[in-house]
Amino acid sequence: MNNDLQTIEPPDESLLALRRYFGYEEFRGRQGDIIRHVMGGNHAMVIMPTGMGKSLCYQIPALLGERSEAGLVLVLSPLIALMQDQVQSLLKRGIDATFINSSLDRKEREHRYDGVAAGQYQLLYVTPERFRKAEFLEALSNRPLRLLAIDEAHCVSQWGHDFRPDYSRIQEIRELIGNPVTIALTATATQECRQDIYLQMGIPEKEIALFHQGIDRPNLSIEVAEAWGDESKLDCIEATLSRSEYLGGSVIIYFSLIKTLERFSDALFQRGVSHVCYHGDLPRRQRRQIQEQFMSGEVDIVLATNAFGMGVDKEDIRVVIHAETPGSIESYYQEIGRAGRDNQPSLCQWLYDQNDLMTQMQFIEWSNPDASFYSRLFTLMSEHEEECRAFGMEWMNDRLQRVSRHDHRLATAIAMLDRHGVIGGPHPPNCFEIQKSLPDDFLDDEFLSEKKQRDQQRLYGMVQFANESGDRKEFLNRYFLGDSVTA
Repeated sequence: MNNDLQTIEPPDESLLALRRYFGYEEFRGRQGDIIRHVMGGNHAMVIMPTGMGKSLCYQIPALLGERSEAGLVLVLSPLIALMQDQVQSLLKRGIDATFINSSLDRKEREHRYDGVAAGQYQLLYVTPERFRKAEFLEALSNRPLRLLAIDEAHCVSQWGHDFRPDYSRIQEIRELIGNPVTIALTATATQECRQDIYLQMGIPEKEIALFHQGIDRPNLSIEVAEAWGDESKLDCIEATLSRSEYLGGSVIIYFSLIKTLERFSDALFQRGVSHVCYHGDLPRRQRRQIQEQFMSGEVDIVLATNAFGMGVDKEDIRVVIHAETPGSIESYYQEIGRAGRDNQPSLCQWLYDQNDLMTQMQFIEWSNPDASFYSRLFTLMSEHEEECRAFGMEWMNDRLQRVSRHDHRLATAIAMLDRHGVIGGPHPPNCFEIQKSLPDDFLDDEFLSEKKQRDQQRLYGMVQFANESGDRKEFLNRYFLGDSVTA
């Protein structure tokens, strides 16, 4: 009889859940370490390349332990389409997940509130704006929370590339729900952005472990091709689409402006390149239809603004082309991350025309109203409240500026006034209700110029990236990693 048999430890509960629900035999990279860390009651910041499995780091914890005893995993997600796609995927795997957002009618929202209060759902996806609703907070009030997951955590930071005001209420949100264990996840956060995320969450840096898996995607080829005007770019696009090593998959071509996208669409159709177009001005139903056509493989090429991408988890995207200059390294890296999720060779090509920088500089101006604009807006709302209510935002915009009807400073200013409690909400009619005086910071151009300068520096980062003579992947590593220390 052989007494030297080796004792084999059984797989832990998280690994069993991975195999049962997701069909993977082993965790990838630091996933297992991250799950054990948060299940031990510890906060985590996770920086992981797009497509490398960040979501499993909070989805697996929702599946562990006895259902009757396990708390809810609450996920803050930035986009309705993103959370709907994730929930649909989880339901197909037999996981009890749901979302609550503005796409639901009142009856369905109330039904899901009742479900939350009654102990249903292992995972619940919401936008941070949902915490404005008293009935939502009431539904959560008696529900133990296992984990708060902040997806796309760069949105938390005022320096993050997708800043939105309600994401900067994270500390307040955490306090409302009892300061649960928190995991923040993103593919794109510089050292400076991470520091701001810690501050906005109200968690001291020493109390949150950083799991940084780097940003390298070995299967992606990164190219910057100089171009001069539309014809040069169209020639480059045609040549790239015919490259044999990247045939057989899908293609995303990104644009900054809808009018440029539409102009290129006409030209590409004339050249016999079949495609569909996706941008924020299309009706929601049409956007959804286009996304479904792309995901199913019914269409292979989509021309899109950056409204397209989050939630697009398609494995065989072989080519991502930026036909106009992105506003930052952060947004560029987020968008090229959609390529090659099947680990097959894929191309990320940026058609660099220096004239495109003017478009991004205009965006920066629109995203950073000065003190004079805030003062004029507050005066208009104070002295002409009835007219503002009656004639709306377009009327207000005409009286605040006459340079361009596409100037977005009003939308930016309204969002910021809402964030600081100056008005009653981000949308009509609440946005016309003044709650308090304009804070001094909004009358201080020196204070307001700080974020504008940061935005300009991030755009300059794209210029440096274009002019990089060495390894551009190494440039990205330096930009994002800095002197990071991983947990």
